Amino acid sequence: MLSKIISGSLCGLNAVLVDVEVDVATQGLPSFTIVGLPDKAVEESKERVRSAIKNSGADFPISRITVNLAPADLPKMGPSYDLPIALGILIASGQIAPQVSDALFFGELSLDGSLRHTNGILPLTNLAREKKFKKVFIPKINEKEAAVISGISIYPTDSLLSLVRFLNGTLEISPAPKINLRTLLTRSGAEFDFSEVVGQEQAKRALEIAAAGGHNIFLRGTPGSGKTMLARALPGILPTLSEDEALEVTKIYSITGNLPEGESIVTIRPFRSPHHTTSRIGLIGGGSNPSPGEISLAHRGVLFLDEFPEFPRNVLEALRQPLEDGQVSISRAKGSVTYPAQFLLIAASNPCPCGYYGDTKRPCTCLPGMITRYQKRISGPILDRIDMHIDVPSVETQKLIDANGDQKEKSVDIQKRVQKSRDIQLKRFKATKIKSNSEMTTRDVKNFCEIDGASKTIMISAASTMNLTARSYFKVIKIARTIADLSGEAKITTIHIAEALQYRPKVEN
Repeated sequence: MLSKIISGSLCGLNAVLVDVEVDVATQGLPSFTIVGLPDKAVEESKERVRSAIKNSGADFPISRITVNLAPADLPKMGPSYDLPIALGILIASGQIAPQVSDALFFGELSLDGSLRHTNGILPLTNLAREKKFKKVFIPKINEKEAAVISGISIYPTDSLLSLVRFLNGTLEISPAPKINLRTLLTRSGAEFDFSEVVGQEQAKRALEIAAAGGHNIFLRGTPGSGKTMLARALPGILPTLSEDEALEVTKIYSITGNLPEGESIVTIRPFRSPHHTTSRIGLIGGGSNPSPGEISLAHRGVLFLDEFPEFPRNVLEALRQPLEDGQVSISRAKGSVTYPAQFLLIAASNPCPCGYYGDTKRPCTCLPGMITRYQKRISGPILDRIDMHIDVPSVETQKLIDANGDQKEKSVDIQKRVQKSRDIQLKRFKATKIKSNSEMTTRDVKNFCEIDGASKTIMISAASTMNLTARSYFKVIKIARTIADLSGEAKITTIHIAEALQYRPKVEN
């Protein structure tokens, strides 16, 4: 007898339908074969399915079993096919009535028949809604993750046995209650509060602008000046995720298995801080079966690269295209996938190997050639793609002593200004896919960032004296637009342009 169960397969961040066709033949020697380009995890499902069926009290047919995963030319990966394969066998062997044409099934089986946590449930459930299916059956542990998708009934099940009883009409399974995304989203927390950072007022102002407009920033300063503390305080002033952004981020964390069990979505902006020994694949993504890297896990959040020059040069150069396009395309022999990578980059570096080049208190012990080689580890094209460059000087001892007596602005107060500025940007770009000023193209800058004659004169002069590239020229205007938004002003003025120019490096590379 032949049966067909509908399931799905992940292709990058999206999913496609997969027909799980099962044939149980009474003729021929007993066997169990899976075809349709299964990987090792799918191939091993034969033993999981066999044990799960037996331990659920059903009969595993001693017959020639053939499972076809169609389309046959699409590679199938992961254990999510366990449940549809088991159901297909039970239907084909006459143990369940075939009533599953309007539903999708996903889930990994344990040997005792219980359903385990399965990666990629969010995009798979979204696929079911897009294809007009009425029901989707998933592991109960993934219930909250799928419940954020509206317009479809989610049936969480804890075991194969309970699902079989439901399909046979002897057990009732209630659909999962829907979860309102808006009630889950919250302001990001941070390791440090801005009120704890002593001094560094210029750096704080630059980070506020970076958070408001999504601009990349490079912090360069002596050891102990507070670069890392500033970077780790940044999440506390980031704007709250929108619903669309939260779903984008959650898709990535769902397929990679980074979404905590029992959680529904990612509610705060990601903050990723990979070590400088991270490989190119670890940072960008890839592998024989392409998977997202750190830049995609930082999507709509922050990627903090401390000790920036210590990263291998080939790793840093791989950042060029993602920094420009906001996505990364990975091509392999098995296929090509594209992952989003719209992140705010914070890079931190010492000025030289010893760390004290240009310091007023401690002399630099590096030879000129050592300093040059150290600084040249970061190429000009990478530096040109970073919007803001800030020098972070060492803090005066007296300021550290008097720090407790100062009344400094807290992160929560700065975040309110940043959120207001981001709301202005979302309203401005509501007819486009742009979420922040940093995402504007050259055409968008011309449409949304009109500058007056005096500002044009300043920009022309700066382009000549500071050797601005065409990319740097437009980045200055984008930063000026963000500064104007923070001030609540509709037009860009010379004051905004002048401040934006301060954040370009003193010597253009």
